[in-house]
Amino acid sequence: MAEKFDIVTKALQKMLEEKKYAALRDLLLVMYPSDIAELFYDVEEEKIPLIFRLLPKELAAETFVEMEPEAQELLIRSFSDNELKEIVDELYVDDAADLVEEMPANVVKRILKQADPEMRKSINQILRYPDNSAGSLMTTEYVSLRPEMTVEEAILRIRRQGVDKETIYTCYVTAKDRKLQGIVTVKDLLLAEDDELKITDIMSTNVISVSTLTDQEEVARMLAKYNFLALPVVDGEDRMVGIITFDDAMDVIEEETTEDMEIMGGMLPSEKTYLRSSAFDLFKNRIPWLMLLMVSATFTGLIITAFEGALAAQVALTAFIPMLMGTGGNSGAQSSVTVIRALSLDELRFADIGTVIWKELRTAILCGIALAVVCFAKIWLVDHLLMGNEDITLMVNAVVCLTLAATVVLAKLVGCCLPMVAKVLKLDPAVMASPFISTIVDALSLLVYFLVAKSLLGV
Repeated sequence: MAEKFDIVTKALQKMLEEKKYAALRDLLLVMYPSDIAELFYDVEEEKIPLIFRLLPKELAAETFVEMEPEAQELLIRSFSDNELKEIVDELYVDDAADLVEEMPANVVKRILKQADPEMRKSINQILRYPDNSAGSLMTTEYVSLRPEMTVEEAILRIRRQGVDKETIYTCYVTAKDRKLQGIVTVKDLLLAEDDELKITDIMSTNVISVSTLTDQEEVARMLAKYNFLALPVVDGEDRMVGIITFDDAMDVIEEETTEDMEIMGGMLPSEKTYLRSSAFDLFKNRIPWLMLLMVSATFTGLIITAFEGALAAQVALTAFIPMLMGTGGNSGAQSSVTVIRALSLDELRFADIGTVIWKELRTAILCGIALAVVCFAKIWLVDHLLMGNEDITLMVNAVVCLTLAATVVLAKLVGCCLPMVAKVLKLDPAVMASPFISTIVDALSLLVYFLVAKSLLGV
C-alpha cells in the first residue's frame, strides 16, 4: 500500500511540474479524501492551494476536514471569502467546531463571518461544552421524526433533510419539546408492512443515550460495546441536542490511546504528530518527566549511601544491584500495563482491588520462585565457578536470590495497586506506568536487598 502511495505521489508531482492539471484532477477524483490530504504532506506549500482548487466542492470539503491544522490555516489564508464560504457551508457542524478550536483568532473571525447564522449558533453551542465531553464531540445535524408521523411521511422527511445530515440510517423520534422518545432505522421504515403505520408503532423505545457532560472515552466505549453507528446526546432535561457518530469515536480512541502511550513512556501528551513536532516541542514534552524522575532517584542514592558499610564489607553485593533493580522495574511495569489497560477498557473498578491483588500475588510468587531458581544456578555456575569469583559464596547467592523473589512480589503488588488508586483519585492511571513505578521499585528493591544482607550476612 505504501509503495502504491509513493507512486501516486510521484505521478502527482510530475503532473504539477508539467502543468497537466486536467490529468491531475482526474487522478484526484478517484481518490479518498484522507489519501488526498496525506498527499499534501509531500507537496510544496505554495502548490497546496493550486491542487485544492482542482477539487469539486464536496470532495474539497471532505479533504479539508482530513488535513492537518497547519495546512488548513494555509488554505484559509489563501481563500477568497467566496471560496471560504463554500467550504464552510459544506462542513458538518462538529467538523466546523473542531476547525474553529484549532485556528488562531483572526482566522476564526473569518470562518465565523462566512458561516450562516444557524451554523454559527451550532458552533457556539458545541464550544460551550467542556473539552473531552460528549457535548464538545457531538454534531447537531441529525434526522428527527415525530411519533405521530406515518412511515410515508418519515421517508419523505428523510429525503428532504437527509442531504445535509451526517448520518440518516438511524433517526431519532422526539416530542415537540425535543425530548427523546425512541429510535427508528431506515431499514425499519423500508420494511414496514404499511406506509400508513405510525412511527410510534415501529420505533424502539429502549434508547441508550449519553449526557452532554459524559466523558468522550465513555462515549467511545459505549459505541464499541453496542455496535451503534451513532449515539444520541441529551441535556440535563433529556432533550436531544445532538449525536456522536462512530467515526468521531474512532478518532477519540486513537487520541486517547496515543495520549496513554505517551504518558506511560514518561512524556507529556502532544497535540502534534511526530513529524509535525519540532525538536523543541519534543524537548518540552519530555523534560518535565525526566527531571522529576532524575530528582526522585535521589532516594535510591540515599539508600545506597546509608548502606555503604555493607557494600564495603561485601563488595560482591554491588555487582547485582543493576539486575535486581532492572528485574523489579520490569515486573512492576508488567502488572501496571495490564491493570491500566483493563481500567481503560472498563474491565476493572476499584472494588475489584482485592481480586487483583490476590491474582497478582500468586503470579508474583510463581515468577519470583522461577527467577530465583534460575538466578541461583546462573550465579553459582557462571559467576562463582566459571569466572572464579571467590567472594560469591552460597550465602551471598542466597541473599541475591531471596531479594530477587521479594522484589518481584513487591513490584507486582505496587504495579497493580497504584493505577487503581490513581483512578479513584481522578488521575489518569497511565501516570502510574513504567517510569514512575520503576523509581519506586528501585528504592524498595535496594531496601530489601540491604535488609536481607544485614540479616543473613551480618554486615
